[in-house]
Amino acid sequence: MTSGAGVLTDKSTFVGRARELSTVRKLLGTSRLLTLTGAGGVGKTRLALRAAELLRDTYQDGVEVVELARLETGDLLESEVAMALGLRDVRRDPMGMLVDHLSRKRMLLVLDNCEHLSAVCARLVDRLLRSAPRLQVLATSRQTLRVPGEQVLMVAPLSTPDSGPGRSHTVREIGRHDSVRLFVERAAGAVPGFRLNARNVAPVAQLVQRLEGIPLAIELAAVRLRSMPLERLARELEERFDVLVAKTPAALPRHQTMRATMEWSFRLCSAGERRLWARLGLFPSGADLETAEAVCSGDGIDRLDVLDHLTGLVDKSVLVRDGSRYRMPEALRAYGCEQLPPPEERRLRRRYVEHYRDLVTEQRIDRMVPEQVDRYLLLQRELPNIRVALEMCLSEPALAPMELEAAAAMWCFWLLAGSFAEGRYWLGRGLERVPEANRCRAMGLWADSLLALRQGQTAAATRGLEEFLAFARGEGDECLVAHGIRSSGVAAFFTGDARRGLALIRKSLAIHEARGDVDGIMFNLYVGAAYGSTEDPRQASEFGERLLTLCESRRALVFRAYAQLALGVAHWNLGERRRAEALLTAATEFTGGINDRWCLTQCLEVLAWLAGARGEHDRAAALLGAAHTMWQAVGTSPEWMSYHATWHERCTEQARAALGRSAFAAAFRQGSRLGPQRAAAYAVSGVPRERSPGRRGGRGSEPPVTTGAGGRRRPRSGTSPAG
Repeated sequence: MTSGAGVLTDKSTFVGRARELSTVRKLLGTSRLLTLTGAGGVGKTRLALRAAELLRDTYQDGVEVVELARLETGDLLESEVAMALGLRDVRRDPMGMLVDHLSRKRMLLVLDNCEHLSAVCARLVDRLLRSAPRLQVLATSRQTLRVPGEQVLMVAPLSTPDSGPGRSHTVREIGRHDSVRLFVERAAGAVPGFRLNARNVAPVAQLVQRLEGIPLAIELAAVRLRSMPLERLARELEERFDVLVAKTPAALPRHQTMRATMEWSFRLCSAGERRLWARLGLFPSGADLETAEAVCSGDGIDRLDVLDHLTGLVDKSVLVRDGSRYRMPEALRAYGCEQLPPPEERRLRRRYVEHYRDLVTEQRIDRMVPEQVDRYLLLQRELPNIRVALEMCLSEPALAPMELEAAAAMWCFWLLAGSFAEGRYWLGRGLERVPEANRCRAMGLWADSLLALRQGQTAAATRGLEEFLAFARGEGDECLVAHGIRSSGVAAFFTGDARRGLALIRKSLAIHEARGDVDGIMFNLYVGAAYGSTEDPRQASEFGERLLTLCESRRALVFRAYAQLALGVAHWNLGERRRAEALLTAATEFTGGINDRWCLTQCLEVLAWLAGARGEHDRAAALLGAAHTMWQAVGTSPEWMSYHATWHERCTEQARAALGRSAFAAAFRQGSRLGPQRAAAYAVSGVPRERSPGRRGGRGSEPPVTTGAGGRRRPRSGTSPAG
């Protein structure tokens, strides 16, 4: 879960809100949609996340939190929600995919920070609630969604002491208020040993009253105790606010207070810190030191001073350090963006775009290098920032080729992440803006075709490949021609012409071998081993062995997993099941660990066949169910994949015949609820189950177990195959 109530981090304690938490629980007991509204910084996100944490066990299918502040455009809202639910792709009908996934689930979906996407959020929520009768939604927004049946809870600031005449300021009385408790706790973090006592109770009461009990404002003020005494802090706030609030007399009081607090905090920063605050507002998922130095230095910020400015902003609670990254609460990020002068913003946007264009081209995954895993994880972390860069390019016609170049360079990331639809979204928009025949458009067409094939859209893929090959041959570029021939081979496999597919793969492989192109050799060996396994399993096995050796020699761990998958399928077709299972288990364990959805989906599928071949039809059905959910998630089907189709159908029929339709359906359904990580763990370990799908009693009724700290095994609750 992410934090959003100001500067609270995941490790911060939650202060107060007992009444609001009780109200949230009651309203969710009678309504399927509850929206928490209120001014920025009032604590809507923190309250929603705390409520979700407390209510998690009451929902059979759990709680999912979707952070929308990082999403700049409503076009990707459905994809973002799908990704949070483990659905990595949504084919032609993203809403239909979400509806299908949620239709039978009893869960709570938390949509955080909806205000900038309120219209599209309203449409999404309305459709989901109509189609998924057991789904409930908890939203946070500065305005209501106006969806039928919506309940609204206005999140008020924390309680403050009464400032009326004659009121006493005893420590006991003042200390009961949540605003005071929050200030004291954060003040103790800034000044160790700080406590509420008879000497400071009056200025503390004055301060939280002046800050209207707004959590973000209180936290920004508390951290200032590092540089000034409490009495001066209270006096300075009072004087400064009188000036700032006078500038905007028409604003609502709480908006005035929050705005005044941010402006006061901004003015107390050094000139360099202010510039960096404004520039970091551009990064929805934060930035590490190297990125901040590359994008934000210059124009008044020396590169060598960036670390000092970052440290200063962390000390002032403007930034939160999360490992190696620095992120900013949404309200402060929005304020920072407002402080950028237009000429400076234009220069910054260009540096931002160029940085992320360079990042995605330098950190390509489709290279036989030892850093593959690091590159993949880096792109996962940076995806919200990359999206902003892609959108910036599309808003300026001159930068459209840069967007298309970046989106095409990420083709392997879109594939591994199972984000076919998002990849094609960015590629499609870029291709619309780059109609002229050039290398940039050609690579965009090629990447789009690869993803279209996995979506089963062979006609669109074929058109793109024809245009790509025409350009490559016209340029006399042998390397591009070889790529096009290989992709045409994949298309042939998808249309059922395995013989032609293998012939094209051999032709492409020969060109890459003659050129000494290791990356091209690798991709041809993979396609030949995986897709060719049903047509010629012996040659597929030879391709696979060569591929595995190549990946291991280059320490390309991501591609090694794909080599294990392809070789495992080849050994399955040769009847060498023990070797196949060893390879697929290793690939499953690895891909589950890095969240490679495309490889993991296929591994689960083939492991289901192996379970069925051993007569473990209940386990086969559960794995088929887990794979089914992920096939849907990545937007494709085993029936479309030539090396999966026949065995998938045979495994399904055998398991259904052995178990009976009812037991098969129950096991399949339990497997479909596992989710990627638990499915991978179940597939690898074969954890004993609380109730074995399709059976009653016996050893299969043992409670599920998981390995805890120090390797000890402990019971785990739940009824699904992996607990």
